[in-house]
Amino acid sequence: MDKYTCIIIEDEPLALEKTKDFVNKVPFLQLSATFDNALDGLAYLKNNKADLLFLDINMDELSGIELLESSKINSQVIITTAYQEYALKGYELQITDYLLKPFTFNRFLLAVNKAQENILHHSPDTQPEFIFVKTENRLEKVMLNEIVYIEGMRDYLRIHTVNKKIMTLQNFSELEKLIPPSLVCRVHKSYMVALNKIDSIERSRIKIADQLIPISETYKEEFFQLINNRS
Repeated sequence: MDKYTCIIIEDEPLALEKTKDFVNKVPFLQLSATFDNALDGLAYLKNNKADLLFLDINMDELSGIELLESSKINSQVIITTAYQEYALKGYELQITDYLLKPFTFNRFLLAVNKAQENILHHSPDTQPEFIFVKTENRLEKVMLNEIVYIEGMRDYLRIHTVNKKIMTLQNFSELEKLIPPSLVCRVHKSYMVALNKIDSIERSRIKIADQLIPISETYKEEFFQLINNRS
């Protein structure tokens, strides 16, 4: 049986021991490391692969939510917390599951089974078809193949699709985690563009849907590399 590596980031000693005990009961999980703060856990993930991350929310210095918002995490993420009010935010960040303390082993097993299914059936080559973004008081489905470009509007982002415009409070870093750059990539501090909707590129400007969008030096190299890979 294949084993999946996992780490635990949890600052409550009793909760950490409980999660470790549950992990050790699951034959397909292998615990690689534990951390009592998000900063050490993040440093570990920058140099080590983990298939699954068990993440507490309320921690000093950097919370679990802040870790997910500020960093690209490739692991499956199961949030473990005593606070139910973070559930919606967690799912906006594409977590695998949300375990509300105190959780049972059966509920824990449901979560890790879901993570295992995701690992088995969602390889890096598999492209998502849609995402959900928060707009007003609801989550709205956005088909990725309908996005034309995304524009920064001060505190909001405006997603221009072939059929409509959607305003969301989510930021660029959040969307960059949700959308593969091979589909929609960042080209400027205020813009992301859909590669298959580009009409032309001249100097440092992109023509797309009758709009001229600048390419900044920060994103220029990565953008042209993506373009060359599609040529």
